[in-house]
Amino acid sequence: MHTLEIKDLTVSIDGKEILSSFNLTIKSGEIHAIMGPNGTGKSTLTKVIMGDPSYQIEKGTILFDNQDLTKLSVDERAHLGLFLGMQSPLAIEGVSNADFLRTIVSSKKGKDFKLFPFIKELDQAIDKLEMDHDMIDRDVNQGFSGGERKKNEILQMYLLKPSVVLLDEIDSGLDVDSLKIVGENVTAYQKESGCSLLLITHYRRLLEYIHPTHVHIMMNGRIVKSGDFSLVDYVEKNGYEKMEKKQAKGSACIVKELKHHE
Repeated sequence: MHTLEIKDLTVSIDGKEILSSFNLTIKSGEIHAIMGPNGTGKSTLTKVIMGDPSYQIEKGTILFDNQDLTKLSVDERAHLGLFLGMQSPLAIEGVSNADFLRTIVSSKKGKDFKLFPFIKELDQAIDKLEMDHDMIDRDVNQGFSGGERKKNEILQMYLLKPSVVLLDEIDSGLDVDSLKIVGENVTAYQKESGCSLLLITHYRRLLEYIHPTHVHIMMNGRIVKSGDFSLVDYVEKNGYEKMEKKQAKGSACIVKELKHHE
């Protein structure tokens, strides 16, 4: 059992606050989906958890099994079992997919790395994701479509076997068929591994394949409402406008109350 715990996290970039006293706890076996308007800090959250140095942590902690991740580098976090499937995966010219995957897996396994079992597992994962096998010999994401890049992210997940999976809008750029393949494979891995899963998404369609145990609505850098799948239905029907008005009204009430006490 693993626990990822984010406590009172405030994060900024170039002097602008993005996350504000953010709190969230995710345990093994749980699937958390975070939804919310654009620009509210959802993608920032995943990057900060993985250790993107572009962001400044003003206060708060990120704990993985009570170990403070904020003191660790990106590769140290990955070795602990954290994985980020990116919204816009980068292309790496001059490095084949095969070499890249072999390097990252051997780096994690160390002396336990065996080439032939790796090749067998790689072939099986490629088949599950219905990818062309010749993609493994091409440069990483070079000339890949949006759907191919996202499948390539899930391929890395399969091979690295993380215990915490962060997926930042993994559904963007996917056609209907690719969405089904990616969604079903992520669900299969989550059930098989018992990993904890954090999804950032705007749309219900992904959550029909990867059914969340917890749903959170994020606004202005913090979670304003949490619930079950019924919260997804509410957002689909009403959008975020009502929640924004309630949040603004709540803030106004707090200010009024403070002035009254003064």
